[in-house]
Amino acid sequence: MGAPGAAPARPLDAGPARARRTAGPTRRVEQVTGTGPDAVEPRTTELRRIERDLHDGAQARLVAVGLRLGAAGALIDRDPQAAKKLVTEAQENVGRALQELRDLVRGIHPPVLAERGLVDAVRALVLDVPLKVEVRAEVPGRVAGPVESAVYFAVSEALANAAKHSGARHATVRFSHTAGLLRAEVADDGHGGADPLLGSGLRGIQGRLAAFDGTLSLSSPPGGPTRLTMELPCALSAPTAATACGTGCSCC
Repeated sequence: MGAPGAAPARPLDAGPARARRTAGPTRRVEQVTGTGPDAVEPRTTELRRIERDLHDGAQARLVAVGLRLGAAGALIDRDPQAAKKLVTEAQENVGRALQELRDLVRGIHPPVLAERGLVDAVRALVLDVPLKVEVRAEVPGRVAGPVESAVYFAVSEALANAAKHSGARHATVRFSHTAGLLRAEVADDGHGGADPLLGSGLRGIQGRLAAFDGTLSLSSPPGGPTRLTMELPCALSAPTAATACGTGCSCC
């Protein structure tokens, strides 16, 4: 989608010797195996985020619950009203902790992804994106859960980047599966100029895909449009009503 003669976007730093690039208007950002440092680092960062969210959120609330219940036990005979108030506060904290745990679990693996698969999960995702997004799919089946999760969060990050940084008003997500290769493409009508060296978003996407021997291509000439193409080798399961969608199947 780049303009004729436009310079290709700068690729990610190749890093390990096994990294591969290709020339042309759309340049392959990087290809590494799942054991490379670029694949490990995003997973380590994600685990640290989960640990931090648990420590600062649900765990802190549950500690407060224990303290309030302990204080209520000490007061229950001599000041039942004060004890009742502490129990009520403890119940409220338990409710907040449960909600934070639900939100955290959705961030790790949204329920709609497990229940309905990648395409429908992305259709649900785009309802909360501040862009007009069209989703098209030719994927007559489902891929393995870990691959679905990696692609889902990669698409989520790509749309978030488009909404925050590109000035785009519209975006398109296309899925296809051909010859054992799942392809996901995210394009937007923003001002282009996306540079993987200016932020961690594109590197995070690349790291998710690299864990499954996937690759990421970026075309983002100045003035736009921007197109991210993700490819992962994977097999499909039997088609289902939720995933057997043709080219005309879309959600805005």
